[in-house]
Amino acid sequence: MGMIYYVIAFAAGLGITLQTTLNSQLAKGLGGDPVTAALFSFTAGAFSLGVYALLRGGLMTSLVALPSQPLWSLAGGLIGACALFSYVVLAPKIGFSALLGLAIVGQLLSSLMIDHLGLLGAVRRPVSLLRLGGMVVMLIGLAVMLFGDRLSARFLQ
Repeated sequence: MGMIYYVIAFAAGLGITLQTTLNSQLAKGLGGDPVTAALFSFTAGAFSLGVYALLRGGLMTSLVALPSQPLWSLAGGLIGACALFSYVVLAPKIGFSALLGLAIVGQLLSSLMIDHLGLLGAVRRPVSLLRLGGMVVMLIGLAVMLFGDRLSARFLQ
C-alpha cells in the first residue's frame, strides 16, 4: 500500500510541470500578464477546493476554528501564490526544465532541513551522509542539465 503514495507524489510532480505550462500559456493569452494569470489560476483552484470542502463536509467547523489559528499559519497560501507567480514569470525567461529543476532542488534542500531539524512540527528525521550524498548527486545533475550543453560546446570546439 505504501508504494501508491510514491506514485501519487510522482504524479503530483507531473502535475506541477503541467500546471506551470498551462499558467504560462494563460499569461500569454492574457497579453503577457502573469499577475492576472496567477490570480485566475488561484481562483480556479480555490473554487475547486471550496466545492470539494463543501461536498466532503466539515467546512463550517474549520471556518469557526480559523480565527484561533496563528496568522503565520496562512503563509503557505502567500508562498504558493508567490511560487505560482514566479513560475509564470520565469518559465518564458529561463525555460521549464531550468525553472522546475531549480525549484525541485530548492524544495529538496529545504525539506532536508525541515526533516533534519523537525521544524514547524514536522517529524524529526535526521539526514544521513547517504542522503546528503544523494543531494550532491542531484545538484551535479542539475548543473549538467543547466550548463552541460554550454560546457560541452565550449570544450569540444
